Amino acid sequence: MTDTDLIDEAVAILARGGLVAFPTETVYGLGADAQNPVAVRRIFAVKGRPAQHPLIVHVASAAELPRWVTDVPPAAVELARRFWPGPLTLVLHRSPRIPLEVTGGLETVALRVPAHPVAQELLRRFGGAIAAPSANRFGSVSPTTAQHVRDDLGDAVDMVLDGGPCDVGVESTIVDLSGPEPALLRPGGIAREALQHALGVPLRQPSAPSVRAPGQHPLHYAPRAQVILVEPPRIVAEALRLEQAGRHVGVLLPPGVTLPENFGGVALPVPLSLELYAHELYSLLRDFDRRNCDVIVAALPPEEGLGAAIADRLRRAAGPRRRGARSRP
Repeated sequence: MTDTDLIDEAVAILARGGLVAFPTETVYGLGADAQNPVAVRRIFAVKGRPAQHPLIVHVASAAELPRWVTDVPPAAVELARRFWPGPLTLVLHRSPRIPLEVTGGLETVALRVPAHPVAQELLRRFGGAIAAPSANRFGSVSPTTAQHVRDDLGDAVDMVLDGGPCDVGVESTIVDLSGPEPALLRPGGIAREALQHALGVPLRQPSAPSVRAPGQHPLHYAPRAQVILVEPPRIVAEALRLEQAGRHVGVLLPPGVTLPENFGGVALPVPLSLELYAHELYSLLRDFDRRNCDVIVAALPPEEGLGAAIADRLRRAAGPRRRGARSRP
């Protein structure tokens, strides 16, 4: 079967209310026809995602925005011109075309134009909007390969389009343009600094409890292993302390930091560049789980550029868990 045949099959599945996992430049998405409430509800069921958590809607181009929102402010036009297709999501006032099942009951909708050629071709051939959160169980590590999707969701997905590893590796940046001032809701593949330069104004940082947006749960992007964040100089001491306490320890090892030769855990080196670190982050976390680590010691990178997105994902991966819980389905 050719790539064109596969995408035509995926379009047919979406049109009849099925679910298709597909690659974007950030992570793999679990897609359904955004105008089909029954199909959208199936996304929530497959992921185990709470119904009040909004989904991101993917469209083929910025020219489609007027179909899906009630107004397109100048800031949206400028950001779309500069960063679409790409890892940027804009929150705007929804059109009645978008059912409330997609938005978690909100009157705003999060939209983006993905850059991955498979996603672009799928959207072009489908001719509509595709609602798609990450193609994994809610709260767990996002998938950056087709195999990650199959490992997480198995036969619950009607089709997985394999577009190879995702280039960026962390989710899109989310900017809220529905209010009087632009606000950064989630750091991601486009740096805050680049967005502020494009807009000519600073991005407001709203208080977390006041905003509902994708990826805002306190425990998110989390492996089965517990994640413990420490300052870089404490990584070695904390890893050895946990090992002496009988834990099977994984370490995200920053450049220039070494562990004793007798360390019995799993040490995976942090890539030298932030771009490579973002690209590899979720694969590294999955690797610790594959090697049966029950705790991961890590330090936050400098929070500039992509470092802000990496730090956000690590903080959420280290978020509070239910007492006694080590893993989720």
